[in-house]
Amino acid sequence: MTVSDVSGRLILEDRVVPGRLAIEDGRIASVEVDVAGVAAEAPYIAPGFVDVHVHGWGGHDAMGDATALDGMARALLRRGVTSFLPTAVTAPFGDLAAFAERVRAWMPSAPADGAEPLGFNLEGPFLALAKRGAHAEAHLRAPSDASREILDGLVDGLRLLTVAPELEGATDLIGRLSERGVAVSIGHSAAVVEQAWDAFNAGARSTTHLFNAMTGVDHRSPGVAVAALLDDDAYVELIADGIHVHPALWPLITRLKPRERLLLVSDALAVAGTADGRGRIGDLEIVVRDGRATLAGTDTLAGSVIALDSAVRNVTAAGVSLPDAVAAASANPLALLGVTDRGRLAEGQQADLVELGEDLEVRRVMRGGTWILGD
Repeated sequence: MTVSDVSGRLILEDRVVPGRLAIEDGRIASVEVDVAGVAAEAPYIAPGFVDVHVHGWGGHDAMGDATALDGMARALLRRGVTSFLPTAVTAPFGDLAAFAERVRAWMPSAPADGAEPLGFNLEGPFLALAKRGAHAEAHLRAPSDASREILDGLVDGLRLLTVAPELEGATDLIGRLSERGVAVSIGHSAAVVEQAWDAFNAGARSTTHLFNAMTGVDHRSPGVAVAALLDDDAYVELIADGIHVHPALWPLITRLKPRERLLLVSDALAVAGTADGRGRIGDLEIVVRDGRATLAGTDTLAGSVIALDSAVRNVTAAGVSLPDAVAAASANPLALLGVTDRGRLAEGQQADLVELGEDLEVRRVMRGGTWILGD
């Protein structure tokens, strides 16, 4: 039996307290709070971050081969991410099936010093043409085009999928996938508010990068963003880079949404963590300049180059409490996926931890009871 102690300022679900965790065989065996002798400047101890919407990192593409997935997992872990969903962009059904098979085949041998894959995410192809963003028009499909055979080839390991609810067959697809345990997210949609409500009633549970590539807050024609913000059961993704959603709107989100329904996601591209320059997302060329990624020759955002540790720092600097910010990057995305064995500092939880300095920069990351030094 392997036993170790971790001491510091524990970021619990509702408060930050000096404390100590006993780690046994990769799990949290006990939690002591208000422990004497823990210095006021001791590092923060948080549950490992979970990125459910990430296309790549450090030059490694989620839609690449096993070597690319290895590199992506290792790069993410060094930013505090201990679990993730490799996320595909819109592509032909055959390519998406091949992506799904690659991830499934890779998962059992994913590196122990990298973030752990929990399955995969498909952001497309069931997206609205008018709100496609950085998704190739040629490969967009209506949900009614997805035969049972196609879905059977995708659903094993599929944890999250984005659908525009106004498309033909969307309500039926949402219901079928929900019954099979897939979390459906509304996004890349020109839907009116009533169509979005119908999608949530049919089983959709989340909202892909809130305010981006969707209908918004129009006083005469409210859209997806309004439906998501006013449905207390709906999760919403926030890309907290200050580019995708202006920080002035963040308090609107946090005041309207229950704390357990906010998800911090990166939507990061393969070029994230590298220098400014050019790269690709699917078939499309992108340009990264000053932290902003756009489709080449346009002002259309193509994703982000942020990581979840930066997102946590950004929202706390904007006034979100540290426990709420950490939950949005850990417990909340796991709850969306129905994963209960990690994401909290509690007895029995998998010992996936992030040690943070006073500035909330990542110092060390523990996965499964083993510390891995950060960069």
